[in-house]
Amino acid sequence: MIDRLRQRSKDEGGFTLIELLVVILIIGILAAIAIPAFLNQKSKANDAAAKTQVRTMQTAMETFSTDHNGSYVGATLTELQKIEPTLKDTTTAVAKETTGLSATGYTVESESKGTKDVFKIAVTNGEPTRTCSPSGTGGCPTGSW
Repeated sequence: MIDRLRQRSKDEGGFTLIELLVVILIIGILAAIAIPAFLNQKSKANDAAAKTQVRTMQTAMETFSTDHNGSYVGATLTELQKIEPTLKDTTTAVAKETTGLSATGYTVESESKGTKDVFKIAVTNGEPTRTCSPSGTGGCPTGSW
């Protein structure tokens, strides 16, 4: 009897259909959990690039101000690109022309190419305000960042 059981166990190789179905079910559950987490990664990366670009514009604007006796007047996008050449890169985000230039304030903005979200930094008397539009989307859930 023991010899027959040993012979039978040697003859049965591989996985049963039930075992294969259980493995496929587990893989399906893991995929259902993981895939939604990865779907919005490209748009999040584009929004992060736009935020980084607008912060770089802010730094370039402060550098311009230092070179011009504390005034922001005349700080066009072209002038900022001379200070910081990476602002010319439009792969993931596009720097917009500076607005609201005065002796004590300015507004810089960058638009994400993927989501079309616009990120702004407005400085008035040394106080920065960060806003984004449209609010309630991807990298702009509340209208500010």
